[in-house]
Amino acid sequence: MLETTFVKAVVTIVIARLKSHAQNNARNNTGTMLHRALGIATVGASLLFAGHAAAQQVYAAASMKNALDDVSAAYTKETGKTPVLVYGASSTLARQIEKGAPADVFISADQDWMDYAQKHDLIDTNTRHNLLGNALVLIAPASTAGNVDLTPGAADIDAKLGSGKLAMGDPAHVPAGLYGKAALEKLGLWSKVQGKVAAADNVRSALLLVARGEAPYGIVYKTDANAEKRVRIAGTFPADSHAPIVYPVAVTKQANRADADPFYRFLQTPAAQATFQRFGFTRP
Repeated sequence: MLETTFVKAVVTIVIARLKSHAQNNARNNTGTMLHRALGIATVGASLLFAGHAAAQQVYAAASMKNALDDVSAAYTKETGKTPVLVYGASSTLARQIEKGAPADVFISADQDWMDYAQKHDLIDTNTRHNLLGNALVLIAPASTAGNVDLTPGAADIDAKLGSGKLAMGDPAHVPAGLYGKAALEKLGLWSKVQGKVAAADNVRSALLLVARGEAPYGIVYKTDANAEKRVRIAGTFPADSHAPIVYPVAVTKQANRADADPFYRFLQTPAAQATFQRFGFTRP
Protein backbone atom coordinates (compact mmCIF):
# COMPACT_ATOMS: atom_id res chain seq x y z
CA MET A 1 0.00 0.00 0.00
CA LEU A 2 2.82 2.38 0.90
CA GLU A 3 4.59 1.64 -2.40
CA THR A 4 1.42 2.26 -4.39
CA THR A 5 0.81 5.55 -2.59
CA PHE A 6 4.38 6.64 -3.31
CA VAL A 7 4.09 5.78 -7.01
CA LYS A 8 0.81 7.70 -7.26
CA ALA A 9 2.41 10.72 -5.64
CA VAL A 10 5.37 10.62 -8.02
CA VAL A 11 3.08 10.34 -11.04
CA THR A 12 0.96 13.26 -9.80
CA ILE A 13 4.04 15.45 -9.47
CA VAL A 14 5.38 14.45 -12.89
CA ILE A 15 2.05 15.19 -14.59
CA ALA A 16 1.77 18.55 -12.80
CA ARG A 17 5.26 19.57 -13.89
CA LEU A 18 4.64 18.46 -17.47
CA LYS A 19 1.40 20.46 -17.56
CA SER A 20 3.16 23.54 -16.26
CA HIS A 21 6.01 23.25 -18.74
CA ALA A 22 3.67 22.57 -21.64
CA GLN A 23 1.36 25.46 -20.78
CA ASN A 24 4.32 27.84 -20.80
CA ASN A 25 5.30 26.68 -24.27
CA ALA A 26 1.79 26.33 -25.66
CA ARG A 27 1.34 30.09 -26.04
CA ASN A 28 3.62 29.97 -29.05
CA ASN A 29 2.55 26.71 -30.67
CA THR A 30 -1.24 26.41 -30.27
CA GLY A 31 -1.14 23.95 -27.40
CA THR A 32 0.74 21.16 -29.17
CA MET A 33 3.30 20.88 -26.38
CA LEU A 34 0.51 20.47 -23.83
CA HIS A 35 -1.05 17.58 -25.70
CA ARG A 36 2.32 15.91 -26.15
CA ALA A 37 3.22 16.32 -22.50
CA LEU A 38 -0.11 14.94 -21.35
CA GLY A 39 0.15 12.04 -23.77
CA ILE A 40 3.60 11.11 -22.45
CA ALA A 41 2.42 11.49 -18.86
CA THR A 42 -0.63 9.30 -19.46
CA VAL A 43 1.37 6.48 -21.02
CA GLY A 44 4.06 6.79 -18.34
CA ALA A 45 1.53 6.72 -15.52
CA SER A 46 -0.23 3.72 -17.03
CA LEU A 47 3.05 1.84 -17.33
CA LEU A 48 3.92 2.56 -13.70
CA PHE A 49 0.55 1.37 -12.44
CA ALA A 50 0.53 -1.67 -14.71
CA GLY A 51 2.94 -3.45 -12.39
CA HIS A 52 0.45 -3.08 -9.52
CA ALA A 53 -2.52 -4.58 -11.36
CA ALA A 54 -3.62 -8.18 -11.00
CA ALA A 55 -5.23 -8.37 -14.41
CA GLN A 56 -4.33 -8.49 -18.05
CA GLN A 57 -2.53 -5.50 -19.53
CA VAL A 58 -4.03 -4.38 -22.85
CA TYR A 59 -2.01 -1.95 -24.96
CA ALA A 60 -4.29 -0.42 -27.58
CA ALA A 61 -4.28 2.33 -30.19
CA ALA A 62 -5.62 5.64 -28.81
CA SER A 63 -8.46 5.69 -31.34
CA MET A 64 -9.99 2.64 -29.67
CA LYS A 65 -10.53 4.25 -26.27
CA ASN A 66 -14.29 4.84 -26.15
CA ALA A 67 -15.23 1.53 -27.74
CA LEU A 68 -12.65 -0.55 -25.89
CA ASP A 69 -13.63 1.02 -22.57
CA ASP A 70 -17.17 -0.29 -23.15
CA VAL A 71 -15.95 -3.70 -24.28
CA SER A 72 -13.73 -3.93 -21.22
CA ALA A 73 -16.64 -2.98 -18.93
CA ALA A 74 -18.74 -5.77 -20.46
CA TYR A 75 -15.88 -8.22 -19.93
CA THR A 76 -15.57 -7.15 -16.30
CA LYS A 77 -19.30 -7.61 -15.77
CA GLU A 78 -19.12 -11.11 -17.24
CA THR A 79 -15.90 -12.32 -15.61
CA GLY A 80 -15.25 -10.10 -12.59
CA LYS A 81 -11.81 -9.24 -14.00
CA THR A 82 -10.86 -5.67 -14.90
CA PRO A 83 -8.24 -5.33 -17.64
CA VAL A 84 -5.68 -2.54 -17.40
CA LEU A 85 -6.07 -0.49 -20.60
CA VAL A 86 -3.09 1.54 -21.82
CA TYR A 87 -3.78 3.83 -24.79
CA GLY A 88 -1.35 5.64 -27.04
CA ALA A 89 0.09 5.81 -30.53
CA SER A 90 0.71 2.30 -31.85
CA SER A 91 4.34 3.24 -32.44
CA THR A 92 4.81 4.31 -28.82
CA LEU A 93 3.12 1.20 -27.46
CA ALA A 94 5.12 -1.17 -29.67
CA ARG A 95 8.37 0.41 -28.55
CA GLN A 96 7.30 0.30 -24.90
CA ILE A 97 6.58 -3.42 -25.25
CA GLU A 98 9.98 -3.86 -26.86
CA LYS A 99 11.54 -2.19 -23.81
CA GLY A 100 9.78 -4.61 -21.46
CA ALA A 101 6.47 -2.93 -20.63
CA PRO A 102 4.13 -5.59 -19.18
CA ALA A 103 1.67 -5.93 -22.06
CA ASP A 104 -0.37 -9.10 -22.45
CA VAL A 105 -2.40 -8.02 -25.49
CA PHE A 106 -1.42 -5.50 -28.18
CA ILE A 107 -3.87 -3.87 -30.61
CA SER A 108 -2.30 -1.69 -33.29
CA ALA A 109 -4.03 0.81 -35.58
CA ASP A 110 -2.07 -0.45 -38.56
CA GLN A 111 -0.23 -3.49 -39.85
CA ASP A 112 3.19 -1.82 -39.84
CA TRP A 113 3.53 -1.57 -36.08
CA MET A 114 2.23 -5.09 -35.57
CA ASP A 115 4.81 -6.15 -38.17
CA TYR A 116 7.39 -4.31 -36.05
CA ALA A 117 6.30 -6.25 -32.96
CA GLN A 118 6.42 -9.51 -34.89
CA LYS A 119 9.87 -8.75 -36.36
CA HIS A 120 11.21 -8.12 -32.86
CA ASP A 121 9.67 -11.35 -31.58
CA LEU A 122 7.29 -9.56 -29.20
CA ILE A 123 4.06 -11.37 -30.13
CA ASP A 124 2.77 -14.89 -30.54
CA THR A 125 2.26 -14.90 -34.30
CA ASN A 126 -0.33 -17.67 -34.01
CA THR A 127 -2.62 -15.19 -32.26
CA ARG A 128 -2.24 -12.35 -34.75
CA HIS A 129 -5.66 -11.51 -36.13
CA ASN A 130 -7.23 -8.59 -38.01
CA LEU A 131 -9.78 -7.34 -35.51
CA LEU A 132 -11.32 -4.13 -36.89
CA GLY A 133 -11.45 -1.66 -39.76
CA ASN A 134 -11.98 2.11 -39.89
CA ALA A 135 -12.28 5.09 -42.25
CA LEU A 136 -10.22 8.28 -42.55
CA VAL A 137 -11.99 11.65 -42.35
CA LEU A 138 -11.33 15.37 -42.30
CA ILE A 139 -12.86 17.13 -39.31
CA ALA A 140 -13.64 20.73 -38.41
CA PRO A 141 -15.09 22.39 -35.30
CA ALA A 142 -18.81 21.68 -35.02
CA SER A 143 -19.58 25.36 -35.62
CA THR A 144 -17.83 25.35 -39.02
CA ALA A 145 -20.20 25.20 -41.98
CA GLY A 146 -19.60 23.53 -45.32
CA ASN A 147 -17.67 20.50 -46.50
CA VAL A 148 -14.23 20.21 -48.07
CA ASP A 149 -13.61 18.78 -51.52
CA LEU A 150 -11.28 15.79 -51.19
CA THR A 151 -11.18 14.75 -54.82
CA PRO A 152 -7.84 14.38 -56.64
CA GLY A 153 -6.15 17.72 -57.40
CA ALA A 154 -8.64 19.83 -55.48
CA ALA A 155 -7.12 22.81 -53.65
CA ASP A 156 -10.13 23.31 -51.40
CA ILE A 157 -8.42 22.15 -48.21
CA ASP A 158 -5.42 24.45 -48.71
CA ALA A 159 -7.65 27.45 -49.39
CA LYS A 160 -9.83 26.77 -46.37
CA LEU A 161 -6.86 26.27 -44.07
CA GLY A 162 -5.45 29.68 -44.93
CA SER A 163 -2.86 30.39 -42.27
CA GLY A 164 -4.41 27.79 -39.95
CA LYS A 165 -2.97 24.43 -39.00
CA LEU A 166 -3.97 20.94 -40.14
CA ALA A 167 -3.97 18.71 -37.05
CA MET A 168 -3.00 15.10 -37.64
CA GLY A 169 -1.00 12.32 -36.08
CA ASP A 170 2.72 12.70 -36.68
CA PRO A 171 3.13 11.44 -40.27
CA ALA A 172 6.56 10.07 -39.38
CA HIS A 173 5.25 7.30 -37.13
CA VAL A 174 1.61 7.64 -35.96
CA PRO A 175 -0.68 5.36 -38.04
CA ALA A 176 -3.41 7.99 -38.53
CA GLY A 177 -0.74 10.43 -39.68
CA LEU A 178 0.77 7.87 -42.05
CA TYR A 179 -2.65 7.15 -43.56
CA GLY A 180 -3.35 10.88 -43.77
CA LYS A 181 -0.08 11.69 -45.52
CA ALA A 182 -0.60 8.83 -47.98
CA ALA A 183 -4.13 10.05 -48.77
CA LEU A 184 -3.02 13.64 -49.28
CA GLU A 185 -0.17 12.51 -51.53
CA LYS A 186 -2.52 10.37 -53.59
CA LEU A 187 -4.89 13.32 -53.98
CA GLY A 188 -2.04 15.68 -54.92
CA LEU A 189 -2.55 17.79 -51.81
CA TRP A 190 0.41 16.99 -49.57
CA SER A 191 2.77 19.55 -51.09
CA LYS A 192 0.13 22.24 -50.55
CA VAL A 193 -0.47 21.56 -46.86
CA GLN A 194 2.74 19.96 -45.61
CA GLY A 195 3.99 23.20 -44.10
CA LYS A 196 0.72 23.71 -42.22
CA VAL A 197 0.68 20.36 -40.40
CA ALA A 198 0.41 20.37 -36.61
CA ALA A 199 1.83 16.92 -35.83
CA ALA A 200 0.40 15.24 -32.74
CA ASP A 201 1.73 12.27 -30.78
CA ASN A 202 -1.48 10.33 -31.34
CA VAL A 203 -4.78 10.70 -33.15
CA ARG A 204 -6.72 11.72 -30.03
CA SER A 205 -4.37 14.66 -29.49
CA ALA A 206 -5.05 15.76 -33.07
CA LEU A 207 -8.77 15.43 -32.37
CA LEU A 208 -8.47 17.67 -29.30
CA LEU A 209 -6.66 20.39 -31.24
CA VAL A 210 -9.70 20.71 -33.51
CA ALA A 211 -12.26 20.22 -30.75
CA ARG A 212 -10.72 23.09 -28.79
CA GLY A 213 -10.57 25.35 -31.83
CA GLU A 214 -6.78 25.39 -31.91
CA ALA A 215 -6.74 24.05 -35.49
CA PRO A 216 -9.46 24.67 -38.11
CA TYR A 217 -9.17 21.18 -39.62
CA GLY A 218 -7.76 17.81 -38.69
CA ILE A 219 -7.39 14.27 -40.00
CA VAL A 220 -8.64 11.49 -37.75
CA TYR A 221 -10.49 8.21 -37.95
CA LYS A 222 -14.25 8.22 -38.37
CA THR A 223 -14.62 6.65 -34.92
CA ASP A 224 -12.71 9.56 -33.34
CA ALA A 225 -15.03 12.06 -35.00
CA ASN A 226 -18.03 10.08 -33.77
CA ALA A 227 -16.71 10.23 -30.20
CA GLU A 228 -16.30 14.02 -30.01
CA LYS A 229 -19.38 16.29 -30.14
CA ARG A 230 -17.29 19.41 -30.63
CA VAL A 231 -16.25 18.40 -34.14
CA ARG A 232 -18.01 17.45 -37.36
CA ILE A 233 -16.93 15.48 -40.40
CA ALA A 234 -16.12 17.89 -43.23
CA GLY A 235 -15.05 15.24 -45.71
CA THR A 236 -14.23 11.56 -46.06
CA PHE A 237 -11.05 10.46 -47.81
CA PRO A 238 -11.62 8.02 -50.67
CA ALA A 239 -10.92 4.46 -49.53
CA ASP A 240 -8.47 3.97 -52.39
CA SER A 241 -6.39 7.01 -51.40
CA HIS A 242 -4.63 5.10 -48.62
CA ALA A 243 -3.94 1.56 -47.47
CA PRO A 244 -6.88 -0.23 -45.83
CA ILE A 245 -7.18 0.82 -42.19
CA VAL A 246 -6.90 -2.41 -40.23
CA TYR A 247 -6.45 -2.97 -36.50
CA PRO A 248 -4.55 -6.23 -35.86
CA VAL A 249 -4.52 -7.80 -32.40
CA ALA A 250 -2.09 -10.29 -30.88
CA VAL A 251 -1.10 -11.82 -27.57
CA THR A 252 2.45 -10.92 -26.58
CA LYS A 253 5.23 -13.44 -26.04
CA GLN A 254 5.58 -12.37 -22.40
CA ALA A 255 1.85 -12.60 -21.66
CA ASN A 256 0.29 -14.39 -18.76
CA ARG A 257 -1.85 -16.56 -21.00
CA ALA A 258 -4.33 -17.39 -18.24
CA ASP A 259 -5.23 -13.68 -18.16
CA ALA A 260 -4.56 -12.71 -21.76
CA ASP A 261 -6.31 -15.46 -23.70
CA PRO A 262 -9.84 -14.99 -22.28
CA PHE A 263 -9.84 -11.26 -23.06
CA TYR A 264 -8.26 -11.84 -26.48
CA ARG A 265 -11.09 -14.26 -27.29
CA PHE A 266 -13.71 -11.91 -25.85
CA LEU A 267 -12.65 -9.18 -28.30
CA GLN A 268 -13.79 -11.43 -31.13
CA THR A 269 -17.20 -12.37 -29.72
CA PRO A 270 -20.38 -11.13 -31.42
CA ALA A 271 -21.15 -8.96 -28.39
CA ALA A 272 -17.78 -7.21 -28.49
CA GLN A 273 -17.94 -6.82 -32.25
CA ALA A 274 -21.39 -5.26 -31.96
CA THR A 275 -20.01 -2.71 -29.49
CA PHE A 276 -17.13 -1.83 -31.80
CA GLN A 277 -19.53 -1.40 -34.71
CA ARG A 278 -21.77 0.83 -32.59
CA PHE A 279 -18.82 3.22 -32.28
CA GLY A 280 -18.22 3.18 -36.03
CA PHE A 281 -15.61 0.47 -36.47
CA THR A 282 -16.06 -1.99 -39.29
CA ARG A 283 -15.01 -5.56 -39.91
CA PRO A 284 -11.62 -5.68 -41.64
